[in-house]
Amino acid sequence: MKLEEVKVRLYQGKIPIISAELVRTLINEGDIEVTDQEEVEKDVEAVLKEYLRVERLIDEEAKDRLSKMGMSYSDFSKVKKMVAKQKGFGIGEDAISYLVSQIIECFMHSAHVEEVFSDDPTLNVKMRSVLRKHMSVDEDVDREVREKMKNIVEGTREWEIEYEKRKEEIKKKLKLT
Repeated sequence: MKLEEVKVRLYQGKIPIISAELVRTLINEGDIEVTDQEEVEKDVEAVLKEYLRVERLIDEEAKDRLSKMGMSYSDFSKVKKMVAKQKGFGIGEDAISYLVSQIIECFMHSAHVEEVFSDDPTLNVKMRSVLRKHMSVDEDVDREVREKMKNIVEGTREWEIEYEKRKEEIKKKLKLT
């Protein structure tokens, strides 16, 4: 039996929540010492926002490649993974590892982080837990959307359009956007 890949996604609306929880957790557990918690939260928010910006660029490049190669939109995911890998950018399950390393790097250069007491593996475990908690929501949304679309053939243009429409409706309902 093949293990299903865990679907993770970073939502713009969750960034301040993730940032605050990450920083608060690391401060409360003695992993980092900061001079200004609010500024460190803003630093982490900047890392997360940059991730979304680069992900959008990768999406656009993947769409361009699909178009130039005359490929079907059903190959989008495969092409996006290829583009991300070429750029050394983590998507899907790799997104969490990528973000953790970017945030640790941010702490090392932030004027507002006085000291980092824990080693990278310890920080990794704690941050991974917070990120996974807030980024795994997409799996539940995906399941709910697919449940409502059983009468449409997956992979068709109609399915893609309807999937995105219903996903946005559910995300708005759950206040994820």
